[in-house]
Amino acid sequence: MTERTSRTVLLRGGTVYSPADPFATAMLIEGEQIAWVGSEGAADAYASVADEVVDLAGALVTPAFVDAHVHATATGLALTGLDLTGCPSLPEALRRIADHARAHRHEGVLIGHGWDETRWPEGRPPTLAELDAAAQGAALYLSRTDVHSALATSALRARTPGLAELPGHHPSAPLTRDAHHAVRRTALAELTDDQRRVAQLATLERAAALGIAALHECAGPEISAERDLAALLALAAEHQGPEVYGYWGELSERGGVETARRLGAVGAGGDLFADGAFGSRTACLHSPYLDAPEDADQHGTAYLTAAQIADHVTACTEAGLQAGFHAIGDAALAAVLDGVRTAADRLGLARVKALRHRVEHAEALDDKAIAAFAELGLTASVQPAFDAAWGGPAGMYVQRLGAERAAGLNPFAALLRAGVPLALGSDAPVTPLDPWGTVRAAAFHQTPEHRISVRAAFAAHTRGGWRAIGRDQEGVLVPGAPASYAVWRTGELVVQAPDSRVAGWSTDPRSGTPGLPDLTPGTELPTCLRTVVRGRTVFLSEPAR
Repeated sequence: MTERTSRTVLLRGGTVYSPADPFATAMLIEGEQIAWVGSEGAADAYASVADEVVDLAGALVTPAFVDAHVHATATGLALTGLDLTGCPSLPEALRRIADHARAHRHEGVLIGHGWDETRWPEGRPPTLAELDAAAQGAALYLSRTDVHSALATSALRARTPGLAELPGHHPSAPLTRDAHHAVRRTALAELTDDQRRVAQLATLERAAALGIAALHECAGPEISAERDLAALLALAAEHQGPEVYGYWGELSERGGVETARRLGAVGAGGDLFADGAFGSRTACLHSPYLDAPEDADQHGTAYLTAAQIADHVTACTEAGLQAGFHAIGDAALAAVLDGVRTAADRLGLARVKALRHRVEHAEALDDKAIAAFAELGLTASVQPAFDAAWGGPAGMYVQRLGAERAAGLNPFAALLRAGVPLALGSDAPVTPLDPWGTVRAAAFHQTPEHRISVRAAFAAHTRGGWRAIGRDQEGVLVPGAPASYAVWRTGELVVQAPDSRVAGWSTDPRSGTPGLPDLTPGTELPTCLRTVVRGRTVFLSEPAR
């Protein structure tokens, strides 16, 4: 375990984002807790007793972020290895694959991530022959950007027993469903303990440098392994970095509740798949995809029934453990809501609501579904960067669903109006760790009626992440709260509204509303100078030269 601190630190000469005092310029930390927040003049009384006085030089102090949905090992592998995120074309992707294969030709299975054929002029992924040629005979696993399908070379396919008989197998195209899960297990099984540790450390260090104090790791037998989650939780406990709260996505009927408890997870949920993703055409829909090939499942894939969901929520509630489900398409979300409602009928609504069961992604929601979220006390763990990446009139959502259905996705404003708690995350490596970019994406959603204020988005990415795991007192800078905060170099602080048709921002101090950075698209995002977790500095930027 990391050593706990008992030092007293005074921050002064900046702006402190605190509901205790909207004009605060200073903050006192005693050990792991905030002791005082107030004005510069009053700070003089604490300067003589502080072990350290930090001159903020005008910097902004905020609660540190919580990323409510990550995959730490996969994120670290992308950070340190083959990452095709943003790759502009198929030929460039093949070139990068070839360069990586040459540089790592003496290693075992090669792992990469991030290709997205919808952004390539060719409009298609590589064929198996093209992939094999680029990989130069290596066993290569290369997940699509949504991590719900993957390219796998012939060498990797040959190492996966029974692959050709599994649902989602194709002899030359990307693999989906069970076939994808099988080749992923084969690839990840080849990771050494050292490779896993290096990848996980890379994720923790990147998160700390971005002002993130806590990560919700969404693990499970289909996306990682027990030893992967156990290693990450152990590393986080000993490492001077962000805290990690684990979720284990496995049904109770398969031992998920017992495994979650044994691993020290906070819930049996996270990526417990009710369906897949839009990009891979595996999100489960009531109406068919517009662009599905004739030989594909036109409605996507349902991995769970409402009855299985009901039994899982019942078992988790009886065990006092959070349940949660990955559900993106409208049909998958309907199954989740039916299942949770059945569990509430069995056990009583109040008992089910008390656990704050989660739904990850929750993209295709109509008004009826949103009302059900509120009724059942569900937390929506959402990723605004999905809309930034795939929304808009020319985005992947429109390609897959058409303009009308695409315009209904990710309705953040409607969720907040209904009283549904939001927790924001990245689903890294699907989209990068980027907390201020995530807040911007929520505030400037490509469908204007779904936009929320910067203040609401910031709260959902800080306090919302803590509330999602039942820690209601965290994520806010007030006396008595844990001292988990970040210090930022930023431009002018404003109060931004979500609607560009009205006055979108204000700097009037008479409002008494603390300001946040101007996140209008095109403006520079804040730079993290320091990240502190429970009074302990886990990141400190290098001074400018």
